Amino acid sequence: MIFPPNLKQGDTVAIVATARKNIEDNLGPAISWLKKWGLNVVIGKSIGLDYHQLAGTDEQRAVDLQTQLDNPNIKAIWCVRGGYGTVRVIDRLDFTKFKQNPKWIIGFSDVTVLHSHLNTMGYASIHAIMPVSSKASEEAKETLRKALFGEPISYTLPCEHLNKFGVAKGELVGGNLSILYSLFGSPSAIDCSDKILFIEDLDEYLYHIDRMMMNLKRNGCLESLKGIIVGGMTKMRDNEVPWGKNAEQIIDDITKEYNIPVIYNFPAGHLADNRALILGKQVRIEVNDYESNVIFE
Repeated sequence: MIFPPNLKQGDTVAIVATARKNIEDNLGPAISWLKKWGLNVVIGKSIGLDYHQLAGTDEQRAVDLQTQLDNPNIKAIWCVRGGYGTVRVIDRLDFTKFKQNPKWIIGFSDVTVLHSHLNTMGYASIHAIMPVSSKASEEAKETLRKALFGEPISYTLPCEHLNKFGVAKGELVGGNLSILYSLFGSPSAIDCSDKILFIEDLDEYLYHIDRMMMNLKRNGCLESLKGIIVGGMTKMRDNEVPWGKNAEQIIDDITKEYNIPVIYNFPAGHLADNRALILGKQVRIEVNDYESNVIFE
């Protein structure tokens, strides 16, 4: 796995839109965070474009992202928001110059398309808050700063009743469950073998969660994992006839046959307290009846 260089003061971060449009004047707080950290900011041409739900046409979004990928002076690319649309540009991108000058790609939700694609190429990326995350907790902002500047990251969490105890070590992969599910069978699908899988989701019907987890099982992903970290399962929906289990219980039901540690309610995903995770990095998880530890090595 190749890790882009850690940022240092004076480096430049580009903010781009790969999916949903961002036409509001709402980037002030994020720009202030970056400047406080000693970083410079470039605003991509996709910011402010308005094409129905999307930040410009597929070509406009792809050209903006390609420009930042190719520019050796840009040390990190921060995706402004999620929604939907990154999958429509991924096959338009040329990563030749990115490979010559790797840089951190940052975001979550729909940005999982980029995270997964980069992982298949052998490059690490950062699952973290985005510029429009104005309600982000101070912990979420600070963990993004640490990830960018190469400072140690570890998390200690109280035990959750569904947790499965154990110790495991492996490369961290994953992101938004709906996106991971949609990428199976494509060149951007993650390899789950001997990995620690992180998943989170938003605004899904509970039976959809069951269907997606069954897809991971039938793809052979679950049986090859070393461990699972479950983040926020936020604003789940149910049908008039209830499914009968919440999202965490669904995941537990489908994964309980595997003898691997599982952490529930990890603070990452569609939450204000969306803490940074370095995808592609080796991580050690320790789960017992008192606490859970997630340690990036």
